[in-house]
Amino acid sequence: MKNKRMKIARIAHDMNQEELAKRVGVTRQTIGLIEQGNYNPTLKLCMAICDALDCTLDILFWIPKEERSQEDETR
Repeated sequence: MKNKRMKIARIAHDMNQEELAKRVGVTRQTIGLIEQGNYNPTLKLCMAICDALDCTLDILFWIPKEERSQEDETR
């Protein structure tokens, strides 16, 4: 599942993927993969991203149960 909320928060902070990556200590490719939904970040990385974007884990990474069930059905 794409992480549109993270991308929106990053853009709202006028930050590109490279800038966010430098702040949290990963590559630009890692940020891109997270936003595309192709990489499952560690909790430590999630918290670093939240700190950099002034957001909470719930805002950026929580997927409601209903949405998780729908995603499982499409696999």
